[in-house]
Amino acid sequence: MADHVAHEPGHDEDKRILHGLGYAQVLYREMGGFSNFAISFTIISILAGCLTSYYIGFQWGGPVAITWGWLIVGFFVILVALAMGEVASSMPTAGALYYWASKLGSPAWGWFTGWFNLIGQIGVTAAINYGAALTAIMTAQLLLNLNGVRLLASINSLSAWWHMVGVLVIVFVLAIVPSHHQSAHFVFAHTINNSGFSGTNFSAPVFWFVFGLGLLMAQYTYTGYDASAHMSEETRRASRTAAWGVVMSVVMSVIFGFILLVAVTFAVPDTKGTIAAGGFAVTYIWQTSMSTKWAEFLLVIACVAQFFCGLASVTAASRMMFAFSRDGAVPGRSLWRKVSHGNRVPVNAVAAIAFLSWALMIPTYWNNTVGYLVGTSIAVIGLYIAYGMPIFLRWRAGSAFQPGAWTLGNHYRWINPIAFVWIVFIAILFIMPITPTGIPWHSGFDWNVVNYAPLTVGGVLLVVGVWWLVSARKWFKGPVVEGSDEELARIEAEYGETAQPAPAVGA
Repeated sequence: MADHVAHEPGHDEDKRILHGLGYAQVLYREMGGFSNFAISFTIISILAGCLTSYYIGFQWGGPVAITWGWLIVGFFVILVALAMGEVASSMPTAGALYYWASKLGSPAWGWFTGWFNLIGQIGVTAAINYGAALTAIMTAQLLLNLNGVRLLASINSLSAWWHMVGVLVIVFVLAIVPSHHQSAHFVFAHTINNSGFSGTNFSAPVFWFVFGLGLLMAQYTYTGYDASAHMSEETRRASRTAAWGVVMSVVMSVIFGFILLVAVTFAVPDTKGTIAAGGFAVTYIWQTSMSTKWAEFLLVIACVAQFFCGLASVTAASRMMFAFSRDGAVPGRSLWRKVSHGNRVPVNAVAAIAFLSWALMIPTYWNNTVGYLVGTSIAVIGLYIAYGMPIFLRWRAGSAFQPGAWTLGNHYRWINPIAFVWIVFIAILFIMPITPTGIPWHSGFDWNVVNYAPLTVGGVLLVVGVWWLVSARKWFKGPVVEGSDEELARIEAEYGETAQPAPAVGA
């Protein structure tokens, strides 16, 4: 078997490309194309993101912000994914975004991209696992992630099918069990403004702002698809499959997410009760339109998906931290870049991501709303800032960019600037006040509804920026070449890389 696998098509090419990027093959390259797609599809998790943040779209815009907003955001996110996929194909490494920014720009570009990416990864993992039994969930995800990538690839492949079949089951139940359904006009044209700002329909200019705030539901869900790029060093034929993983995870999420949201919105029993339910809007909709037993059945499907989502997020974030540490950017870098010789997993990075994600949600024990808003604001804006930098730099590079096996051709000339402008737009939009009482000079000011995004994202920028000016610019030189081909081969031999791994999972 080992002899057969050693000559498996594509393996030598993957290693050659990785050597060209400066790194040794110390991680197991066991994931196939479907498994690579599955990890990003799982982190996007339409069964987790759509349902937990449904209330945001419902109260800030109403059904139109949920259904049409999902498609509008989905269109632009597909452009972002296309732009990222092309660069992932050219430079398939676990460092992904920060590596791309360093090579296409400078170490400074890579430094800021890397830290926004890492902190965003921690934020999104924390937000995913927010809620009851947080500690138990994180412990289980930590233990599973200490296993080899082959097990994780299998779990993610299972998760992808769980999400797709789970959506179809939920849609089927919501179509036949409730005795009453809303009209198509309600689902696709009804507007709601429970923000406190004036205006209830599109003829009121302020309502467009409220509708924009409601897009956070979709934009928050469409995060984490850079995971396919972070798993590049563990994926076969990564120059092609990692790019497709980034793109197709978003495309499939747009399709299945739209079907799910339409079904849930048709089942809304009443507007007043759904608004009053707040963050438990979907639970209210299911319990009221059907029965507690049916609601519990559907919630089990969503909760299992949420666990899969957090598990995959820990995996991807740990690879990013491992790669960033490998190039010397993270304090204690020798600890976080350590890979176990047994299953070849960056075990310390896995443990660090699990702990930091748990720690970020500690404020929720005192204030649920504030703690959750901190996590989501870092997740959405932090990650998309990291997405935007290499997209801009690739567009700026023009014909000097060296494409990989998967390329946009000349289409990058319009895809990249549109994707970048969209990222700037949502970054500005999501630091705006979400309600009048969240504005400091408002008479009814309430800290519980303050938008913490400017503070959290601005705080990250300040700390990372000062760190760069005072110290990091003197020693962080971007991606580090680990050695010559002979030295890379010696490093690989220490991990048994000469005995090739088993066939890819989810090929």
